[in-house]
Amino acid sequence: MPAPKERTNIKLQAERAVLAAVRLPNSRYDQRDPFGELQALAEQAGAQAVGTIEQRLDRVVAGTYMGAGKLKELRALCDELQATTVIFDHDLSPRQMANIEEVVERKIIDRSELILDIFAGRATTTEAQLQVELAQLEYTFPRLRAMWDHLERIVGSGGIAGIGTRGPGEQQLEIDRRLAQRRKLALQTRLREIQERKKRAVAQRNLDHFTVGIVGYTNAGKSTLFNTLTPGGAYADDRVFATLVTRTRDWNLGGGLRVLLSDTVGFVRDLPHNLSASFKATLEEATHANIVLIVLDISDPAAELHYQTVNETLDDLFEEQRKSEHTRSRAKGIEGDSDWQPPPRVLLLNKIDRLADNRDLLVWQRKVPGAIPIVASSKGGPGHAGLEALIRDAATGGLLDVIATVNLEDSRTIDTLEKRGEVLDRQYDATTVTLRVRIGKRQLDQLRSLGAKMTIAPVLPVKPARKSARKPAQRSTKAKSRK
Repeated sequence: MPAPKERTNIKLQAERAVLAAVRLPNSRYDQRDPFGELQALAEQAGAQAVGTIEQRLDRVVAGTYMGAGKLKELRALCDELQATTVIFDHDLSPRQMANIEEVVERKIIDRSELILDIFAGRATTTEAQLQVELAQLEYTFPRLRAMWDHLERIVGSGGIAGIGTRGPGEQQLEIDRRLAQRRKLALQTRLREIQERKKRAVAQRNLDHFTVGIVGYTNAGKSTLFNTLTPGGAYADDRVFATLVTRTRDWNLGGGLRVLLSDTVGFVRDLPHNLSASFKATLEEATHANIVLIVLDISDPAAELHYQTVNETLDDLFEEQRKSEHTRSRAKGIEGDSDWQPPPRVLLLNKIDRLADNRDLLVWQRKVPGAIPIVASSKGGPGHAGLEALIRDAATGGLLDVIATVNLEDSRTIDTLEKRGEVLDRQYDATTVTLRVRIGKRQLDQLRSLGAKMTIAPVLPVKPARKSARKPAQRSTKAKSRK
């Protein structure tokens, strides 16, 4: 079977594929199911995984990644299984791809190319489509020489040539690179405009609302939880990368308290660097949220690896945000580190109903104190009351009964008090309204910081109602005395 010459697309629909990997001493993968994630990714791209092959090495072979003997074995396996494609669980250099294709005589796809293909098929919004196209360009740009075989000079100084084509000539590769670079700059400009608008919108929203971001490994149940807690509308499916765009909705916690909940794109091990950079804006909700909820599928055998990947990704995002805030402070002439702090993280142990017993749950609760066991698909199910109580306490900072007098012309403050608190009484006079409001301390402090023109009467903390265990006994005694 001749090796493909022009790699103009990487579509894998209905292709029979062999999965390949090199296991190094420091490789991170699920040893109980080494090819589980790669197979799921391949199937989502439309390929049919028909076989696997792996090799254990101390270091990769520079030119072919795998050893020469293993490549011959790979070719024989492809012949036997009638596979047309080989998918590697690693990133390969253009030269490595070309050398492997020469031996195996099949199309070679690496991990980054596979993920890019899935993202391209899932992108529905303009922003997501631009991000995918930019990531694909950044991936293919250094690989143009290996992807095309028409690198001869289009025109030389002699020979037959049409009008306008005479001259020193130019390689097709140079034309392709120039066109790709031009398109890349145009995409970056458009994306920068969209992302700047989004950044301003997120910043303004965080001033007006308490925000909660849902993050987690792909297919952990984030969108299912989002749809359970809010009116939702997020696409939820039991497959990787079901969500590619951030969706934000009101989460009603009762008592007039609402927070904004955001569902974000799922993380994955070894996400392509250029794709991670392109999709950073979709995680803007998480980096600016007041609290981050990490959804973890603890029924998955690779849960430990997934949790590690999510935390490392968040660490990288928050470090970049810290540097950005520091640069912004320096630009304003403020010396020293900025006072920006990353939001706290809360671990949600999802899919506890799929566990054979509670041993794994107890291990995770000991490992991460404060983790909340939940069933994302069950409204009011295990853990939901505790999660709502935690978010309510964080959002309010403690409830206060206040008497606020506001000028009638300040409609924004009045509207905020009514939406963010529970109005217990309302009295009007000619120019002002006096509201008795039960509101969170955090919301009240935020209103003051925004310059709300209001006067506050003595502030009283709301005391929780006391439960008495004696009353039923007293009623019982009286009832006996009547008899």
